Amino acid sequence: MAINRDKVIKDMSKIQVKGNSEGLIPAFGVMVNQMPAGFWNGFSNRIMSAAGDDLQDAAEGLLENAAAECGYHTGYGIITSEEFNSVVGPMISEESQAEDVLHGAYGVFTAWGWAKSEIVELIPGEKMVVRAYDYYEADSPSTKGNCSYMIKGVSRAFMDLAYSKTYPDGHGKYKCEQTKGIENGDAYGEFVVTIDDE
Repeated sequence: MAINRDKVIKDMSKIQVKGNSEGLIPAFGVMVNQMPAGFWNGFSNRIMSAAGDDLQDAAEGLLENAAAECGYHTGYGIITSEEFNSVVGPMISEESQAEDVLHGAYGVFTAWGWAKSEIVELIPGEKMVVRAYDYYEADSPSTKGNCSYMIKGVSRAFMDLAYSKTYPDGHGKYKCEQTKGIENGDAYGEFVVTIDDE
């Protein structure tokens, strides 16, 4: 791996994303926001509580898909941005371009406080294992297994960007399973991305 993760985190954490005069934050080709982690956790917990037993799986799927849509479009904006190209671009090798971009993307993910996360296993185009040692959904009390919908969705979206059809036609090739979670007492969250054969 040619990516200097520490340098990516250090340099990208210096970038300020600020709102315009209307309070909106146009960045990376989309609108981003800065909200407290408690807002997302409270929102997803309310949805899961209101869903009831019959709709738990559907509600979880919708929350994960919302994160995947966001991760796909915002992720594309990030990896094609001037900032990413100036910091990560010089580290990307021609032989492992997709893999280097993925490692760089998780450096950004960490730098901007979404999750202290890294790729621990990668089989190009087939499988990726991500570990997250700190993430805001870790503070969300789980009533049914692991509940890190954001990292699940974003991780499969990042794989779509790296190995699926060219943006914007490549969304939905991969799925992600969370196998460990801090919210359930594990030392870290673990997320396994594979091809969705369904």
